[in-house]
Amino acid sequence: MDWVVKSFSELSIFELYAILKARVDVFVVEQNCPYPDLDGWDNQTMHIFAEDNYGIIAYCRVFPPEIKYNEASIGRVLTTHGYRKQGFGKKLLAQAIDVIQKRYEGANIRISAQDYLLAFYQSFGFETTGHHYLEDNIPHSEMLRTV
Repeated sequence: MDWVVKSFSELSIFELYAILKARVDVFVVEQNCPYPDLDGWDNQTMHIFAEDNYGIIAYCRVFPPEIKYNEASIGRVLTTHGYRKQGFGKKLLAQAIDVIQKRYEGANIRISAQDYLLAFYQSFGFETTGHHYLEDNIPHSEMLRTV
């Protein structure tokens, strides 16, 4: 399985549709969280994903520094339902960190993490900043990974 890394303008219509479907399936339907997924940021990010004949397996988007935060950022991290517990989330996050290190050398990474995933992100060197909040009725914490 290969990881695809593309800017918004490089995505095909079919890739964009598959990405948006996966995001809605996970964040809106599974998490019962009606929110505006089309938030106006996609055209400023790199999109990282793996797919098979059935659709997206895992996906995230990467923000360059100075777009969403002073630091680079990773968001919309997901593994679709049928592929969980197979290590795709770890491979995805490692890929995202690698992309940031290569494209934005020396950049720290700030994320907004769902609290039930704090240990997962800590295993990649992220630390909580102490900023905890509810986003769409889901507890979140801001986390930072420094170089």
